[in-house]
Amino acid sequence: MTRRGWILFASLSLIWGIPYLLIKVAVAEVDPVVVAFGRTFIGALLLLPIAIRQKALRPVVARWRWLLLYTGVEIVGPWWLLGHAETRLTSSTAGLLLAVVPLIAAVLLVSLGHDRFDGRRLLGLGIGLAGVVTLVGLDVHLDDLFSVGAVMITAVGYATGPIIINRKLSDLPPMGVITASLLGAALIFAPFAIWLRPERITAAAGWSVIGLATLCTAVAFLVFFALIAEAGPARATVITYINPAVAILLGVLVLHERFTVGIAIGFPLVIAGSFLATAKSRRKPATTDPLEEPVAAC
Repeated sequence: MTRRGWILFASLSLIWGIPYLLIKVAVAEVDPVVVAFGRTFIGALLLLPIAIRQKALRPVVARWRWLLLYTGVEIVGPWWLLGHAETRLTSSTAGLLLAVVPLIAAVLLVSLGHDRFDGRRLLGLGIGLAGVVTLVGLDVHLDDLFSVGAVMITAVGYATGPIIINRKLSDLPPMGVITASLLGAALIFAPFAIWLRPERITAAAGWSVIGLATLCTAVAFLVFFALIAEAGPARATVITYINPAVAILLGVLVLHERFTVGIAIGFPLVIAGSFLATAKSRRKPATTDPLEEPVAAC
């Protein structure tokens, strides 16, 4: 990978490890649906001029049904559920739990017939599951199990979205797809955000939403597309293993969250399991690379 590629890679690894911190700060004072609306609306406005200049929106219109499905499973559901989950869970825990996205993607692709399990991948699934069980068992109270479930559903959405892209939207301009998806999500969130709008927003919550929209959404996707162009999608997927570490580090250093035994044991297990479960089979090359576009819009 070139020097520019490494810079883009490092930048995106950091950028997509930040959302968990900003979401935690924002939902402490603002309803999660308002946070999600602000992120999608501002992010869409920032990307819209670029999409228009590239004439990337018109081709997307004809696939509106698949685009709507992608928007629901990759943005609307995950960003709302993750916000609700972080009203109870620490940002570190949320970031670590979402490291299971590659595990879920591997299972989905096998179930769809695009790949198959071998012994190494099954071992990876077992190790990754052990990591999740360790984290939940040691760090999560019974009252917070619903929030854990919300993060797991978010992970399923993040794993499903790229499959929809690969199978139904891969020939469309990426900038058009993401801009239209953000616009659609903002329209879905809008009535609920208006109903639940706060009387006042503190500076911390306001800047967190702005940071989510600008840095973690608009800028992140521009960097992501540049990284794919520079190094290819396979290299870009390694970010999946790094941004949970960034989320944990920021949670501990900035929000003073505890670095628990559950995180210390669960994190390496989940990452190792994800790596093994998504490794290419030695017996037969996959018909569709399970990690062609696995990086979720965190």
